[in-house]
Amino acid sequence: MTQAKTASQPPVAPRRPHSFTRHGITVSDDYAWLKDAKWQEVLRDPKVLDPDIRKYLDEENSYTESLLGHTAPLQKMLVREMRGRIKEDDSSVPSPDGPFAYFRRFREGGQHELFGRMPRDGGVEHIVLDGDELAKGHKYFKFGGSRHSNDHKLQAWSADTKGSEYFTIRVRDWASGEDLDDIVEETDGGVVWSKDAKSFFYVKLDDNHRPMQVWRHKLGTKQADDTLVYEEQDAGWFTHLHESTSGRFCVIAGGDHETSEQRLIDLANPEAPPCLVAAREEGVQYSLADRGDELFILTNADDAIDFKIVTAPLGSPDRKNWRDLIPYRPGIYIIDLDLYAGHLVRLERANALPSIVIRDLATGQEHAIAFDEAAYSLDTMGSYEFDTTNLRFAYSSMTTPSEVYDYDMARRTRVLRKRQEIPSGHNAADYVTTRIMAKAHDGAEVPVSILHRRGLKLDGTAPLLLYGYGSYGMAMPASFNANRLSLVDRGFVYAIAHIRGGADKGWGWYLDGKREKKTNSFDDFAASARALIDAKYTSAKRIVGHGGSAGGMLMGAVANRAGELFAGIVAEVPFVDVLNTMLDDTLPLTPPEWPEWGNPIESEKDFRTILSYSPYDNVAAREYPAVLAMGGLTDPRVTYWEPAKWIARLRATMTGGGPVLLRTNMGAGHGGASGRFDRLDEVAIVYAFALWATGMAEA
Repeated sequence: MTQAKTASQPPVAPRRPHSFTRHGITVSDDYAWLKDAKWQEVLRDPKVLDPDIRKYLDEENSYTESLLGHTAPLQKMLVREMRGRIKEDDSSVPSPDGPFAYFRRFREGGQHELFGRMPRDGGVEHIVLDGDELAKGHKYFKFGGSRHSNDHKLQAWSADTKGSEYFTIRVRDWASGEDLDDIVEETDGGVVWSKDAKSFFYVKLDDNHRPMQVWRHKLGTKQADDTLVYEEQDAGWFTHLHESTSGRFCVIAGGDHETSEQRLIDLANPEAPPCLVAAREEGVQYSLADRGDELFILTNADDAIDFKIVTAPLGSPDRKNWRDLIPYRPGIYIIDLDLYAGHLVRLERANALPSIVIRDLATGQEHAIAFDEAAYSLDTMGSYEFDTTNLRFAYSSMTTPSEVYDYDMARRTRVLRKRQEIPSGHNAADYVTTRIMAKAHDGAEVPVSILHRRGLKLDGTAPLLLYGYGSYGMAMPASFNANRLSLVDRGFVYAIAHIRGGADKGWGWYLDGKREKKTNSFDDFAASARALIDAKYTSAKRIVGHGGSAGGMLMGAVANRAGELFAGIVAEVPFVDVLNTMLDDTLPLTPPEWPEWGNPIESEKDFRTILSYSPYDNVAAREYPAVLAMGGLTDPRVTYWEPAKWIARLRATMTGGGPVLLRTNMGAGHGGASGRFDRLDEVAIVYAFALWATGMAEA
């Protein structure tokens, strides 16, 4: 790695002595000033950011730009390559609903989606929402939810124009193409229509950006006149809405990371109060689907760690009436269920590989859909229609572009409806995908999915990008991503570490990487890197670690604990100031996150556990790899000051290595840039950094 000769000196964040004491333990935090005291206002209007903080973030951006400036031609080349793999006028497979089939598509050169429909059996398309037009005049634009009414006359839609995830809902008339006067602000973006299309339900965010209230809006009235339907009292719980599988109910789903509770509102009687399904019990999670007078419930009740499916009568669905339909089978994790008039579909995972299992509800017979590649991704796609035998699912692997199939559950036949097109060309045979098992410190076997060009010499000389996440029970699918080819075609190996904290090997795999076991995630990632070195895919100081959000915390912890393995670390919107965040119960995600990380406010044990690994609090006087941290000014999930504080402390404390860089998107939030092509600019920066850190910037 060589630094550009034009690189400026790195900014030095002033130390402003600050400390706090909790549970008799004093913690210093000299960069606490980077958190704007009026951060809630900043989310709504970034212009009010404290001038000193803005000056520092701007200086960091300038430094990063100066240091990576020599890679600008490379970044442009990467963007051209990645854009060349995008079908610019791409369209979803139309999804039928009554007389129409609804779709999303892009226009050639467009940044944002168009929403439209056509007659069910084909014909002229009708575009109702044009994202490119709606985005004009906004530096940031992102669609939230979009849902047509049951009579197909109206389309509710929402958008965020700041990146702060406050979505404004509007309603568009399909016939006129104009929006009604109704405007509903500060929502999570989702909408569930009543059957008569005269009202809809939505979730309003409170002053701390938490989804706590369900409201009903009647068309033609002001938001101030809306009716409060349900309010969650526990600040640690979030509330969301969706339409039930049959379309009969609005489901109010509440919960945290360990417990859940659901309520139903009959959409034919939208003014009726919500009906509780089963009262919350600590540690019991459930979700549901409905069919006639019966509920099908996916749950971990009765110590079903990998979940089971039970049924319950709609009229009395409380726990005592739950009956096992698909019993708990250790090692077979039921991820999700879809319900149709005649079939129950479950997506499950065994040995870190997914499959779809279909059950005929009349006969009880089951059959599975699976694939033969060593590592792949499989997802069901849902349907507007309930009374159908058609199941739509998507398949891909690290070498195989996405394929969308319609599967007849009665006839057991499939039809390929769409294969992802790569306009610049792609031959799957030019690439190899495989999987190895890394031995963790305690003997656990960690799956690692690998992609490289066929014919690559496995002699330890190749650079490697290792991606990881490992939190919230989220599995990292071994799916196709055309962008990665820009690294792989330059001689990189691309690998995904399916570490504990994710549910890649079942829910127990997740539980073994949370709270007091969180360090298993970090050790698994380091073990994955060492296994790749031992297998000659790469060598030490040839690896770039990459993770975002909670995966950014992983990156920070690994840099502290095993930095000697890495040439570089990329941490996007990184959750690195874990202790301070979990101590601030006004932040949007803090109370709901306590079940995941622990509550250091109340528990000294949790305080000490988090303090022991929180990346910001464990920066040490040692050599660090090169680091690129990327944040978003209006991010409500991982606030901008977390990466800013982390980089400031790293630069002031480290004894060698680096450099450490901070890039803050001053006009976006957690998801980064909103346009599909603008996002490529951010990917190009990550890839250029990875190439630079491994001495491959000229490759």
